[in-house]
This record gives sequence, structure tokens and C-alpha cells, in this order.
Amino acid sequence: MTDSFAINKANWDERAPLHAASPDYNFAGFIADPAYLSGVVTFDRPRLGDLTGLRAVHLQCHIGTDTVSLARLGASVTGLDFSGASLAEARRLAAAAGASIDFHEANVYDAVEVLGAGRFDLVYTGIGALCWLPSVDRWASVVAGLLRPGGRLFIRECHPMLGTLDETVEPAAPRYPYFEHAEPMVFDEPGTYVEVDRELTHTVNHEWAHSLGEIITALLDHGLALTAFTEHDSVPWNALPGQMTHDEATDEWRMTDTPSRVAASYTLQAVKASA
Repeated sequence: MTDSFAINKANWDERAPLHAASPDYNFAGFIADPAYLSGVVTFDRPRLGDLTGLRAVHLQCHIGTDTVSLARLGASVTGLDFSGASLAEARRLAAAAGASIDFHEANVYDAVEVLGAGRFDLVYTGIGALCWLPSVDRWASVVAGLLRPGGRLFIRECHPMLGTLDETVEPAAPRYPYFEHAEPMVFDEPGTYVEVDRELTHTVNHEWAHSLGEIITALLDHGLALTAFTEHDSVPWNALPGQMTHDEATDEWRMTDTPSRVAASYTLQAVKASA
């Protein structure tokens, strides 16, 4: 497993400056407008509720656009990521945007040891995070460890149904695992999911699937109670090129042909049992 994390870290270290320069992440918008929020946080803002004064931790925060957005909604935010290059960009964005955020470099599985147990009112995980982790049960134990009694998990994630689809055929058809598996899926891709000005040289990455049942069961097993769950027919990137259409109103992508036939993402909330 160490090799998988090392391979993925090299991939994300290279992506970080390219993503920070990409118009899709829009660093310029954050710097120019103190009210600007990421598209992911904007999409879920009605579900997030009032974050004023909450101690929040953003796990797998990447270059910090969602992290800064949470801070702008009033939370006191800590960001954690295993990529030092990503955190360098996140710190640069936060400083330019005037956001005070405490960033830490660590594997997400080490978050409780690094940040301390029971410190947070909110654990936030943005889209495209769980697929990089081999064990969703171990992730759920970290979430439970970080939350205070009564604290909340908020996650928006790619739907595992979408994750099974092969984007190289039309119409897209199931090809990849739906359920968790021991060995990683190995991909070798020179590109990334946003517009960048060059191809990657560290092109290999390792990913894992996790079913909805496995995710929910893991949270229940670690003392969290599910409080909200919504499935969406859209995602914030063009997951199936040539088969999705961009919705300008929501800045999301959905299937061009009958969007209702594919669950593309979901939002899940859960609360840790009170002491």
C-alpha cells in the first residue's frame, strides 16, 4: 500500500501547480472577489447550513479552493492533504484571498494522530476523495475519531455507479468495480480532469471503488448516524467526455441523453453520537 500512496503522491504533486494555474479552479476569482466560492461548495451551500464559528477540518483538501470557501462561510478551518505541492498552492491561495487556514501535510489515515481526537464540529470531504483510499472502513474510523460527540460529517462525492462506467465507449457501460477491492485499479493517463497547459509526466495513479452500502455501513459501524442523503444526476467535471452537457446555471455536468438514467454524485451527512 505504501507504493500506491507514493505513486499517487507523485501524481498529485505534479498536478498541483497545473491545477492552480487552470482557469477551472479560478484562483483569480477567489483573489478578486472576497465572496467568491468554489462550485462544489456553492452547489451544496443550502445543505451545509450555517457554519459560523464551527471548527471544521477538510480532509484531502488538495489546493484549497473548497477549504477557503468553507472559511468564507464562517468556519474555522483546518486543511489536510498528503501532497506538499498541493498544500503549497493552498497556502498561497489562502494568503492571497485573506483566509486564515491551518494546513497540515499528512496521509488522511493519520489525521487523528496529527490533528488530535474529538476536536472538530465538522469533517468535510469534497468530491473525488474516497477513490484514492483502499479502505473506507479505516476512513470512517478517522472521521469518527476527529469529530466531537454530536459533530457532523459532510461529504459530496462521485457516485460509485458513475465510477463503474467506461468513458471510452459510447454509450458508457459498466467496466470497473462497484464494490471495494484489495488490489488497486491502475490507470496511466497523461491528462487530468481540468484544463491545463501541458501533459503530466507522473501519469500512473492507483484507485479503489467503494459501494454506497460499504460507505454507509462503515460510518454506522463507527458510531455515526446518517442524517441526510441525496443523489444527484450531475458532477462538477466532464466525467464522460462527449456524453455529458455542461449546465451553466449550476456549473455542473450531466448526461446529455436522459440524465436521470445515471446517478452521478451524492451528498451524505452523518452525526457522531453524543457522549
